[in-house]
Amino acid sequence: MPLHRRSLLAGALTLGAAQAFPGLSRAQARKLVFATFTGSWEEAHRAVLVPAFRKNSGGDVILDPMLSVDQIAKVQAARANPPIDVMLHDPGPALTAIAQDLVEPYPVAQSAHYGDLIADAQEPMGPAPFFQIVGLTYNPEKVKTPPTSWADLWKPEYRGRVGITNLNSTLGTGFLVEIARMHGGSETDVEPGFKALEALKPNLAAVAANPGALAALYQQEQVDIGPGNFNAIQILKARGVPVEFAAPKEGIIAFKTTIHIVKNTPSKELAFRLIEAALSPEVQAKLMQSPYLIVPTNRKVAMEGEVAKVLARDADELKRKSVFQDWAAINRGRPAWIERFNREIRV
Repeated sequence: MPLHRRSLLAGALTLGAAQAFPGLSRAQARKLVFATFTGSWEEAHRAVLVPAFRKNSGGDVILDPMLSVDQIAKVQAARANPPIDVMLHDPGPALTAIAQDLVEPYPVAQSAHYGDLIADAQEPMGPAPFFQIVGLTYNPEKVKTPPTSWADLWKPEYRGRVGITNLNSTLGTGFLVEIARMHGGSETDVEPGFKALEALKPNLAAVAANPGALAALYQQEQVDIGPGNFNAIQILKARGVPVEFAAPKEGIIAFKTTIHIVKNTPSKELAFRLIEAALSPEVQAKLMQSPYLIVPTNRKVAMEGEVAKVLARDADELKRKSVFQDWAAINRGRPAWIERFNREIRV
């Protein structure tokens, strides 16, 4: 990548400032680094959260999108000088990050918004700014009858048309657990799920690296149906890509996503301010609107529009309609499942 004059000048100024002012902290010498997720999450945070943070704090932030497992690996490798200041985690990786002492307790007493979150979102080691929802996604121009069950993915007419993700993502692992349950398994017994995946091979068109990559395959018309994240397809849908979401009769998979201050960050105050912006009713209300349709957790934000129409009118209804998986149990077997999946499930 070529180095531009402006970036060279900015780097020289930063270095010069650090040398001129020995007391200048690492926090002041670099921008806050927020490891968001890829795809629609990055777009939503860049459009809504980042401007709100800049306005309220006067600070600046770099988005570094990646999967949770990669965030943890990066912070583990540099605990004393972490390259990330704020991490975003689904429930499984969040438990791992806490257990490995990679995150700070959230300063709840200083927060203006923590007490306004629904009870399930009030996590003292990192609050949840939103829920994620997994169901069935499909191309309505190619799949004329909307799917109603996970079992529809095994229908002969979908030979070579199904897309899934690998197990590094919560989407992939959550789907494995649900199809294991469908065949008599559980969070601690996914053998029926692996047998079902083996039977699904003739229908598989792609195994994507993450939910964002899977959503892009619908845009490229490389897949027509599969398990999918409700939010991952919304920006594509707003751009005119033919893709829809359907709730399987077995129940949508729901899980909260938590946001954390990384331990040993030199930018703890700015990290706190970014998270405060993510918890605020103003940001959550904007993120709930099209094209993002992110499910809020702040009680001051009433669910409305497409979120209320397709998913639920409030948090209580969402909990009644959803399957919440046991990620503490899943975490115990997940590393071995990932190795097995990568070895056995290929297109």
